[in-house]
Amino acid sequence: MMLLPTGPAGVALCGSFGLIIGSFLNVVIHRLPLMMEQAWRRECGELLEPGTGRPVGKAEYNLWRPGSQCPHCQAPVRFWQNVPVFSYLWLRGRCAACGTAISWRYPLVETLTGVLFAMVAWHFGASWQALAACALTAGLIALAFIDLDHLVLPDDITLPLLWLGLLLNAQGLFCSLETALYGAVAGYLLLWTVHRGFLLLTGREGMGFGDFKLLAMLGAWMGWPMLPVIILFSSISGAVIGSVALAVGGKGRDTPIPFGPFLAAGGWIALLWGNALNDAYWRWAAPGG
Repeated sequence: MMLLPTGPAGVALCGSFGLIIGSFLNVVIHRLPLMMEQAWRRECGELLEPGTGRPVGKAEYNLWRPGSQCPHCQAPVRFWQNVPVFSYLWLRGRCAACGTAISWRYPLVETLTGVLFAMVAWHFGASWQALAACALTAGLIALAFIDLDHLVLPDDITLPLLWLGLLLNAQGLFCSLETALYGAVAGYLLLWTVHRGFLLLTGREGMGFGDFKLLAMLGAWMGWPMLPVIILFSSISGAVIGSVALAVGGKGRDTPIPFGPFLAAGGWIALLWGNALNDAYWRWAAPGG
């Protein structure tokens, strides 16, 4: 079944669609942590005052309502002011109503999503794999930026994607169901073991439970053989970028650095090139290779 035009036309179409999805991801990145905070406050209020049922915060606040608006003056964003990337350039990075600067993160997320979607289409072609990989890519981008801002990886994203990965691999889309199941279990236990060992040695927690679930989710999509590739790339990039950030930022070693963005990057690399990297390693490691 042909899902996209083949060749450059399909890549361009997928990249354009990625720009639109990136615009929605900006909403997810901004609103989902606020929605989680409201839910936590509501649950705490119910525990402290059982039976009150009083709402906390806005009466209706989710990914759909209220409509797009300036976070500073709450002026509604018109549809012509909400075209991915181009509206940011046309408005010169400022709100049309109050003139407040718009964060550069908005066009960055849109551009990044468009580029990665195009790369997925180029790699997988017009296939169900490309469609599924775009869904995973969108989830990884949202998780990475939320973790950067709030040091949290929402279950509302990781758990549905984990189950989706297992369901897709029940049809053998990326790997066998058995390989995916072992990947999910091994991914969770691997980082949980590192976390427990670090806690026992230092008395401090080195990472959050969201990291375990994220690696389990990646294992469910790509199977256990991809876990070494994911861990290798995420650990190296995390160590290098983390060290540079601490040195340049002048922060202490106790400053928390989110590991989720590096896991997401390692997972995306494994999604596209993990098999090639594993094959290259085993050819090199084989006797006479």
